[in-house]
Amino acid sequence: MKLAQLFSDFEEELIRQGEEAESLSFVYRSLKNLSFTDFVFTLHQEITDEDYKFVEDIFIKLANHIPAQYIIGHAKFFGMQLKVDERVLIPRPETEELVEVILSENPKENLKVLDIGTGSGAIALALAKNRPDWSVTAADISQDALELAMENAKVQDLNLSFINSDCFSEISAKYDIIVSNPPYISHEDQEEVGLNVLHSEPHLALFADEDGLAIYRRIAEDSKDYLNDGGKIYLEIGYKQGQSVPAIFRENLPEKQVRIIKDQFGQDRMVVVDDGEN
Repeated sequence: MKLAQLFSDFEEELIRQGEEAESLSFVYRSLKNLSFTDFVFTLHQEITDEDYKFVEDIFIKLANHIPAQYIIGHAKFFGMQLKVDERVLIPRPETEELVEVILSENPKENLKVLDIGTGSGAIALALAKNRPDWSVTAADISQDALELAMENAKVQDLNLSFINSDCFSEISAKYDIIVSNPPYISHEDQEEVGLNVLHSEPHLALFADEDGLAIYRRIAEDSKDYLNDGGKIYLEIGYKQGQSVPAIFRENLPEKQVRIIKDQFGQDRMVVVDDGEN
């Protein structure tokens, strides 16, 4: 049997298990460190017992709904390779768009930034890497997540502050920018979440009370005590929350202007709270 046939057989079964067929080749190429061209050449080779076992092991993990990024141990985000495992969410492309908006709207130097719910550190690290003169603080309720974020900061050779904090509970400073990609999925919407996400990624970072709005409400209610004059808030939201999240911030910060920004797929994805200068 050629490797191509083995892949075809396992990919069909992955689809039946509710997983993406492409994950098998993605993990295989990553673990073998193969270019796409080398991988295509390999597909025409006869498989050995060792090959079969290697591919089968990957298939078993994927069929058990372990995300591909957890299997290979890292994810790409904003030009960085970040370590990820079951302690943190896997960074998404939509969150890269949030980073792009923050960078494009804030060319100023020496800004103080707070990232609430940093997880792997993706947002905080991307901002620190692209604005080395900014002072960036990464906060998370999970000490396990913070430890992983610190590992990523060390690998990226970036100097950040890390605080174990439930929203603002351990925060005392004021900031020019507060950013957050908080848990925003309603418990009632679990059926919309992919099986690999539901089974493997930390629920603490996925789901929130009040139809997914609980953390936004806490940030909105308390943020005025932690924003400098002219300070801004940048948030990632769920595609259903383009009305509800802005309403919460308009109610709690009536002196600010609230904008909704769509992602590359045309979905409501970001909320910006500022003084309206942009």
